[in-house]
Amino acid sequence: MKRVDDFRLMFGKKEYVPIMIGGMGVDISTAELALEAARLGGIGHISDAMVPDVSDRRYHTTFVKTKLKLYKHNINNSDKSSVQFDLGVLAEATRRHVESTMTARRGDGLIFVNCMEKLTMNAPRETLQVRMASALDAGIDGITLSAGLHLGSFGLLESHPRFRDAKLGIIVSSVRALQLFLRKNAKLNRLPDYVIVEGPLAGGHLGFGADWAQYNLAVITAEVIAYLKTEQLSIPVIAAGGIFTGSDAVSFLETGSAAVQVATRFTVADECGLPKKVKQEYFKASEDDIVVNTISPTGYPMRMLKGSPAIGAGIRPNCEAYGYLLDGSGNCAYITAYNRELALNPDIKTLSVLDKTCLCTQMRNFNLWTCGQTTYRLKDTTRRLEDGSYQSLSAEHIFKDYQFSTDQKVVLPDLVQS
Repeated sequence: MKRVDDFRLMFGKKEYVPIMIGGMGVDISTAELALEAARLGGIGHISDAMVPDVSDRRYHTTFVKTKLKLYKHNINNSDKSSVQFDLGVLAEATRRHVESTMTARRGDGLIFVNCMEKLTMNAPRETLQVRMASALDAGIDGITLSAGLHLGSFGLLESHPRFRDAKLGIIVSSVRALQLFLRKNAKLNRLPDYVIVEGPLAGGHLGFGADWAQYNLAVITAEVIAYLKTEQLSIPVIAAGGIFTGSDAVSFLETGSAAVQVATRFTVADECGLPKKVKQEYFKASEDDIVVNTISPTGYPMRMLKGSPAIGAGIRPNCEAYGYLLDGSGNCAYITAYNRELALNPDIKTLSVLDKTCLCTQMRNFNLWTCGQTTYRLKDTTRRLEDGSYQSLSAEHIFKDYQFSTDQKVVLPDLVQS
C-alpha cells in the first residue's frame, strides 16, 4: 500500500514532499503555517490578501489607519472612485511580510504567495503588478495566481529580473481555462512552473457556476494531464479540493498528479490564523452546515459555514479603510446592495443585506467562515475533550498524517492532559 511519502514533486533537479498547503486569506494561511510546510519538506503558502492590514497586525505599521484618515471625508459618499491605494505602501507591506517569512524559513521546502486577481483594488493592473513584483523582490520562492484567469499577469512580470527563475503557477478549474492562459502567454516564451487543478469541493471561492456539483476533481485533473501530454508540455499538475486523507492524495499521485494541494484540515491547526473559537465552529460543523452561495461581491460562488456572522450583515461599506474589491471604476457589488437596502429601509436601526456581503471587513474580522466541503469531517481527525470542545492539532501532525497514512486512516493526536 503506497503512501504519499513514496512520491516526490520535482522542480528541475530538486525534489519535495508532494504536499502543498493552500494560500488562505486573510492571514489564515499564516507565515507560521507556511514555515512548517517548508520545514517538513513540502510547500507552504502565505496570502497577500489585504496585506497592509496583515502588516499592521503583525509588524505594528499603521497603513490602514493612515488610508482611512486620508479618505475619511468620503465615508458617506456612495462613489468610491477616488479611494486609491498608495502603491508605495502596498509594496512596503508586501515586502515586509514576505521578507519576515523568508528570513525565518528552515528546512528544504518552499514558500509561495497566493495572489488573487479578483483583488482589483480600484486599479487592477497596477496593484497586482506591485503585489507580485514586491513579493519577488522580497525573495518569495514562487507565486500562485488565483481567483481569476490571469491572462495578463505573466506580462506584468516580464521585465522583472526574477521572471524566469522564480516558480510561477496558475490555479484552474478546467482544461479550457488552462488553454486560454497558455495561448495568451505564448509570446512570452514562459510556461507556468506548475498548474493547480482546483475542483468543486474546495473552500472559499469556486471556479464553477451554480452547477458546481456536476463536476469532479479526478475527471478534470485527468483531462488537464492528458492535454499537457498531447501538447508535449512537461508541467507538474497539482490536484486540489476535497483531498482529505493520505489515501485520497495517493489516488491522485498514482494517476499522474505531481502533488496535491490541501487546506481544509489545516484550518484547525495551531498555526492557522483563525481564532480558536472559529476553529471550534469548524470542528462542530455538520455536512448540512456547509453551503455554497453567491454573497461574494466577486461574482464567484463561495463555500462557507451557514452560521457565518457575515451572512445577512448590513454593515456600512468600509472602502476608505479597505476597498480591496473595488473595480477599476470604484464599484463593488456590496456597495450597490447596501445602498439599495438603505434606500428601502431608511429608518431601520440594524440593516440586513442578504444577497451580498462586505467581504473585506468580514474576512478581516474572521466573520465569514469559508470552508471546504469536507469540513464536517474535521471532528473525526481529533479528540473531544471533557468540556465538549475539540483538541487542536499541530500542522506537523496533520502534514505527517497526509505523508505517511494508509488505508484511508487518520491518526488522532495524543490526548492533551488538562
